[in-house]
Amino acid sequence: MFTIITVLIFLVCILIILTVLVQNSKGGGLTANFASANQVMGVRKTTDFLEKFTWGLAGTLFVLCILAAASINRGEIDTNSSIIQEKIDEAADPFMQQNNFPATAPVMEESAE
Repeated sequence: MFTIITVLIFLVCILIILTVLVQNSKGGGLTANFASANQVMGVRKTTDFLEKFTWGLAGTLFVLCILAAASINRGEIDTNSSIIQEKIDEAADPFMQQNNFPATAPVMEESAE
């Protein structure tokens, strides 16, 4: 499932790139290249369509990213233990088994010479 969503994300990204490149920041864009399209759709309608299409692709990309994050295979998760806590316990075991400290401090005897 994750692989399919990832492929869809790449396709949507390519479509967004192409759609943005077709647009012109000054408002000419697609209609500047195709003069006959002005008679069919009109300049304003072409820019409105491209803008709505870009926003639709952006929304689709947002939803696909959320679906991809939700469908990542995380493996089996044990809710009772933490991986970090297990590593701490493994690291602490050798130190807990080796108790080299004396129970009481040695008493130093002073010589009375």
